[in-house]
Amino acid sequence: MDPSTITTPPATSFDPQSLRADFPILLQKAASGEPLAYLDNAASTQRPRQVIDAISDCYQRYYANVHRGIHTLSESSTDRYEQARRSVSVFLNAASSDEVLFAAGTTAAINTVARTWGDQNVGRGDVILLTMMEHHANIVPWHQLAERVGCEVVFAPLNDNGQVDQQQLDALWQQHGSRIKLFAFTAVSNVLGTINPVQQWVRQAQQHGARTLVDAAQTAPHMAIDVQAWQPDFLVFSGHKLCGPTGIGVLYGRRELLESMPPFLGGGAMIQSVTTEGFAPAELPDKFEAGTPPITEAIGLGAAIDYLTDIGLERIHRHEVNLTQHAHALLADVPGVRLIGPQDPADKSGIVSFAIEGVHAHDIAQWMDTRGIAVRAGHHCAMPLHKSLGLSSSTRASFYLYNTMDEVERFVEAVREVRAKFAPQGRRRRRRS
Repeated sequence: MDPSTITTPPATSFDPQSLRADFPILLQKAASGEPLAYLDNAASTQRPRQVIDAISDCYQRYYANVHRGIHTLSESSTDRYEQARRSVSVFLNAASSDEVLFAAGTTAAINTVARTWGDQNVGRGDVILLTMMEHHANIVPWHQLAERVGCEVVFAPLNDNGQVDQQQLDALWQQHGSRIKLFAFTAVSNVLGTINPVQQWVRQAQQHGARTLVDAAQTAPHMAIDVQAWQPDFLVFSGHKLCGPTGIGVLYGRRELLESMPPFLGGGAMIQSVTTEGFAPAELPDKFEAGTPPITEAIGLGAAIDYLTDIGLERIHRHEVNLTQHAHALLADVPGVRLIGPQDPADKSGIVSFAIEGVHAHDIAQWMDTRGIAVRAGHHCAMPLHKSLGLSSSTRASFYLYNTMDEVERFVEAVREVRAKFAPQGRRRRRRS
């Protein structure tokens, strides 16, 4: 399924209030005495009891190092660790679980591709194509690659609606042609919420003989991914953004590419044999998982995927669209608020980024915090994007399965308060009344 072609199902019964009982951290009161409204899900989500219990159960009942032991605890840990890999494989609809590699997160996964495939296949005069909405994790590794091998990093610009200008993207393909070795792009923007046409762009890259890397960090928690339908060469995401633990992420790669790439890290587990003259790497996926792997983190990720699958990603996405529509409608009545990104909630995920004229994003976030509302302020690891928008920072509210309409209304009311308190026009208007 391509995120850009999602047809959201009709609204069905979805009770986020009942799901909140699964998340212990959400049951607390904020310092203001109000229930905590956690609207910073694009940065990191909270964990349900099912994930916490899976991690705790591992440490209490069967933890041991995996793959190398022949005792019962090691075999139990290995079984559950590899079951988590199989769960990820099904989650992505990968052809084989050997195409699923565990990494420390999205950033580590992208760096692995840049350091292995990139160093091996990109040279002076070649081009890495990105979009202007990329997270720094999908920019800096390619700048580093350019420093090492002399390639060029080129950015596709956006239109006024926070979407990649397809005509200008087409022009870049025509201009650079076969010099483009890789098109690395986010499936969903972490700032704009823009849902990009993954399948269309992968096909376009294939027509020009280029490889693709899809940053699915903001996609995996919210909508279905099908790597066999999309056909990316690489796809990455992080566990902590989909109710899983920190310190775990996924690098999916097409088998033939992974087999052709040299291992990135060296040490134990990633070898078939070692001599005083050299070494022979192990088969996939061990080849790219040097040392003791993130055992409990992988098991927790598997539990998170099971949790979200049981609820249904389509239902989660529909709920987030409803929340976003409500937020857009209410914010439209607040003077001085600039919504950033697609104006139609159907074109985006559950992310609402905005700026208030005359008010710094940090002041907005601090005021929200006094009202028990957690939002994100800053450049959200997307400085080139903010510069292209004429902004140094923005404020971002991002919704997930456990957020409610009441929280959206509390959030917008806090926006009204911020504008009245801090914005120059708001203050003048209040004094005249």
